[in-house]
Amino acid sequence: MQARASGPELKIVSTPIVLTDELAFCAARAVVATAIAAARLAGRGDEKAADQAAVDALRNALNAMPIQGRIVIGEGERDEAPMLYCGETVGTGEGPEIDIALDPLEGTTLTAKAMANAIAVMAFAPRGGLLHAPDTYMDKIAIGPGFDADVIDLDAPIAENVHSLAKAKGESVHEIGVCVLDRPRHAEIIDSLRAIGARIHLISDGDVCGVINTTNLDTGIDMYVGQGGAPEGVLAAAALKCVGGQFQGRLVFRNEDERRRADHVGITDLKRKYLLDDLVCKDAIFVATGVTSGSMLQGVRAAGGYSHTHTLIMNSATRNICDLRMKTPAA
Repeated sequence: MQARASGPELKIVSTPIVLTDELAFCAARAVVATAIAAARLAGRGDEKAADQAAVDALRNALNAMPIQGRIVIGEGERDEAPMLYCGETVGTGEGPEIDIALDPLEGTTLTAKAMANAIAVMAFAPRGGLLHAPDTYMDKIAIGPGFDADVIDLDAPIAENVHSLAKAKGESVHEIGVCVLDRPRHAEIIDSLRAIGARIHLISDGDVCGVINTTNLDTGIDMYVGQGGAPEGVLAAAALKCVGGQFQGRLVFRNEDERRRADHVGITDLKRKYLLDDLVCKDAIFVATGVTSGSMLQGVRAAGGYSHTHTLIMNSATRNICDLRMKTPAA
């Protein structure tokens, strides 16, 4: 007779995926509606009207979604924004608890002037998965997927980072493309890049778009560097989370009011260097739809009674990435 081991029965419990691809496509429909609403005002010279149209469309779409949503990166604090403010709850109140980072229209000026690279963008994570970054600046450096963890360092000179990335890629520094916001504060970075012969892609606005360009070889952008909004840093980190890219950032405080904002959201280490997993500590969905055509996404195009859109959908939970082109009946 064979002896049978005694003791408690082992139970295997499978944890359901919160961030399903169905949820990702539901989020994409919301962002597509947002981009279409903003695109109707492209080239009309009214930044506020374009932004308001995007905010209205995204809020309406989110409130129809079967989620218990909470805005952690939004249009500002409650006293600064009447809707999609940080802390606002959205959704039907049923379904998964989701933290949301969003920018209904990244590139209000770009849209008003019908310039390239305006996008509608949003990220989802399970509750507690996204850093509630204060509305301050952040020093940033980012690269796409496929590299060892020590290839870049926020605290190293930019020339050293470019040389390190070039070595990892087996290329010359002259072949490395670096995206930088065209701002006076970046003069030293730009001078250093020109001194070593790197290719510089200057952008006037939209550093979320600038960072996600590093995920696509066709853009010619290998690295993003510079100082931009901290909330946008969290959004960009969500995109890199989905593809295995790298991001490092440090909050920048120009005055006491900005330090109080950090304290308000529970940040006490004001000099901390944040890695990607500090900004997005759980799986994430990232969705972006082109409002105006740019380096990665085509803008909204009206033709034949339809609005034609181009959307990038990424889900780190399922490892799925989708390049979605849709046509929606025009309103």
